[in-house]
Amino acid sequence: MSHRRRQQTSRGYAGFNHGDLVHLAGTPIAFAAEIDRVPANIDHFWITIGIVAGEPIRVALSTHSRQNAAAGFDPRMRVGRIASTWSELPAEGLSKSAGLDYHALEATSPVVYVEYERPALELLLTGNAQRAVFIEAWGELYIRTHVGVHQVHSMRASCSVARDLIGRDGAIRFLFPDGTAEMLLFKYCGQS
Repeated sequence: MSHRRRQQTSRGYAGFNHGDLVHLAGTPIAFAAEIDRVPANIDHFWITIGIVAGEPIRVALSTHSRQNAAAGFDPRMRVGRIASTWSELPAEGLSKSAGLDYHALEATSPVVYVEYERPALELLLTGNAQRAVFIEAWGELYIRTHVGVHQVHSMRASCSVARDLIGRDGAIRFLFPDGTAEMLLFKYCGQS
């Protein structure tokens, strides 16, 4: 999938609007790392989730910060991993969410963030997507030529973005067939 900017539309999606905070839960049906003739443009990994009531929804995960790179900061993503278990799958579908707060998650389960170069992060995401029987994602709904969830990362101020949004963090959780699960938290340079 090549890198291209898409026109934002103002249409809704089954009771949702572009920009709503959402929780998506469903079965992984496809995944791909972004490709582009210019390697510096590559900064996403996509996972398509199937839900019973509606068309598949794409989750867009940041794998590199072009904005930090352009401003002279570290462009690597910092990834925190929270292990858990599951015995029943969450309800499938798309629902409105109050958002996540990484500080609250970190208070209940200590998280160590590790810096990932883009290719290594793509390998981690590929492995998790291949193994997962179910995926949950929290983020912001976007409606373009397709419906998706993006902003699946911390929304606190970073090295290159002064905007500081509390309680609007996004994350992704992979549920594996052996009853284990892993939630990934994503931070940019300078996010606490």
